[in-house]
Amino acid sequence: MKLGAGYPMGPLELADYTGLDTKQAVLAVLYQGTGDQVFRPIALLDQLVAEGKLGRKTGEGFYKYTQSSKL
Repeated sequence: MKLGAGYPMGPLELADYTGLDTKQAVLAVLYQGTGDQVFRPIALLDQLVAEGKLGRKTGEGFYKYTQSSKL
C-alpha cells in the first residue's frame, strides 16, 4: 500500500500504530453487529493480543519496535 497506492502506512503497520487490542475490539463489535465474516477477527490477531503483543505501545505486534521507534 505504501509503494503501490502512496499511503503513509500499510494495513498491518496501521493496526500496530492504533493498537491490536483496539483493532480486535472494533472488529468484534462490527462482526457482532453485522454478522459479516469480513469483520471476524483472525486467529493471528487473537493470538497476538493474548500474548500481550499489542503493537507499538508494547514494542511488538505484527512488527517489532525498538525503543527509538516507539511513540
